[in-house]
Amino acid sequence: MQRDLQHWLSPRLRRAAACQAEPAVTDIVAGPLSLGIDLGTCDVVSMVLDTQGIPVAVRLDWADVVRDGVVWDFYGAVTLVRRQLDSLQEQLGVRFTQAATSFPPGTEPRISINVLEAAGLDVTCVIDEPSAVARMLRLKSAAVVDIGGGTTGVAVVRDGQVIHSADEPTGGHHVSLVLAGHLGIALEEAEQRKRREGEALWPLVRPVFEKMTDIVRQHLRGFDVDEIYLSGGSCTLPGVQALFAQAFPQQRVLLPAPPLFTTPLAIASCGLQAASGVSP
Repeated sequence: MQRDLQHWLSPRLRRAAACQAEPAVTDIVAGPLSLGIDLGTCDVVSMVLDTQGIPVAVRLDWADVVRDGVVWDFYGAVTLVRRQLDSLQEQLGVRFTQAATSFPPGTEPRISINVLEAAGLDVTCVIDEPSAVARMLRLKSAAVVDIGGGTTGVAVVRDGQVIHSADEPTGGHHVSLVLAGHLGIALEEAEQRKRREGEALWPLVRPVFEKMTDIVRQHLRGFDVDEIYLSGGSCTLPGVQALFAQAFPQQRVLLPAPPLFTTPLAIASCGLQAASGVSP
């Protein structure tokens, strides 16, 4: 049965945000834990789930180690994953030997696997980001649009199976480039202002998201889907859901919040399913 956003997903996303905001506050956790690591263009997120698929610890670092789905700073990525891993192990009092990870559709999965293996982890599951979200939510007839830092990924689900997935190099990083150019500021400052002043800056960046709707429309051509699920940190900008709803009036456009943690939760959930054989 398809997962309910209000009662199943939203509480987990809010819990993930709380774990990230207060990493030192953790209840005693019983049973085996599942670790998922999302190597994003703008951030790296490590999330730990309990046996019920509830987040118990999260680490997030804004980082520039991945560009357009490619790990360009391998040493930096491995160092960051190791640091997050050490921090999680110290907090939870456990040692992680395996984890799940992901990759943008159309890129080489081995790139992400290499980073985790170099950090001392065995990879139990590797899956493209939009497909991970589709699997976690048990979607039947829908599309998942994952707008990350460097790419926009699309997965089409029919009868519960992903029948098409693709990725295009347009994402939050390109939004920041537009802001930096228009405002005459450094890219790092544009990133910060994008997070702080999203509503005020929306008119400047709307054309980038309109391009994303065009990308999605091309990949949905010929597929009949009832719903579009948005995920990825770039969806936090106000106006994104309304723009997609306007662009796709025949589908119901849904945006679980906070969207920054949807993909890491999906990755960790796939890892939990791979380890237990049962979907949490």
